[in-house]
Amino acid sequence: MKKIAAELLEINAVKLAPKEPFIWASGIKSPIYCDNRLTISYPAVRNEIAAGLAQLITKYYPDTELIAGTATAGIPHAAWVAQILDLPMIYIRSAPKDHGKGRQIEGVAAAGQKTVVIDDLLSTGGSVLRAVHAVQKEKIDVLGVVGIFNYELPSLAENFKVNKLSYHTLTNFSELLEQAQLEQTFTSEEIASMASWKKDPAAWMS
Repeated sequence: MKKIAAELLEINAVKLAPKEPFIWASGIKSPIYCDNRLTISYPAVRNEIAAGLAQLITKYYPDTELIAGTATAGIPHAAWVAQILDLPMIYIRSAPKDHGKGRQIEGVAAAGQKTVVIDDLLSTGGSVLRAVHAVQKEKIDVLGVVGIFNYELPSLAENFKVNKLSYHTLTNFSELLEQAQLEQTFTSEEIASMASWKKDPAAWMS
């Protein structure tokens, strides 16, 4: 959805910097930094996102019986989507609690219940797939994953394919670049340079 891409740029939830790239924890240089946590502070934007995520779930996963949110960024969006769809919700801790019952899944869910996992951002898919595995460990049926944004990295598609799972996001890196080009924020050379990044992030500006 190009509207979501435009809104993410407008509120600075996504920043593009082809000349002064961001450095990821892995050491990879990136022309993009995404902080979708900012969206919760903008009612109009978060409402648009919640409605969009609900539409994705209704379209691609109509049998959904339960909404699951990843800690921490996916939790508020999952709550708003669950409200729209009038469905129960759970959330997934990044790791089991080290006290009490040692739970990693918070909320009420039954074995065999069909759920969709909501995350704010999909990069390689590693963190959200760990959350998916935690849910599957409880015998809950994960239909798929939805999110706000994905970088379109080859490793994302590969990791989901290995796990025999599908994903859908409201917008992606290509749509973001298209919007930036429409706004004439960057030169055509800078747009082309950033577009080449997603094909081989490790080699970009090396």
